[in-house]
Amino acid sequence: MKNLFSKNFNNADEVKTPPKARVEIVKLGNVTASKLALEPGWKWSECIQPTVGGHSCQAGHVGVVISGRLAVSHDDGTTIEVGPGDAYYFAPGHDGWVLGHEPCVCYEIVEAGKDFGPWKHSH
Repeated sequence: MKNLFSKNFNNADEVKTPPKARVEIVKLGNVTASKLALEPGWKWSECIQPTVGGHSCQAGHVGVVISGRLAVSHDDGTTIEVGPGDAYYFAPGHDGWVLGHEPCVCYEIVEAGKDFGPWKHSH
């Protein structure tokens, strides 16, 4: 692998289009970077859970919100809202949803081989 390289989300290695969302993924050696565009009305428990199952999202997330707002509630009862410029960590065991009428755009980075779930509609 090269010591320096980049990839652009306009030429993503993979694109996933679950309901009310678009996820563009680029593979960068031992990590993957994802651009998530979540439409108003997107909610994990309504748009993703029917496909992956479970009571709550079992993936951990580390990312940054570029635009829009997202609310997240954890199984332990805590809640958080994040917006533009906020870096975040969501532990496994949560539900999340877009707040307001503006799409929420986030970037996340995870170890290669880990994924948000076996979403349908992969390209």
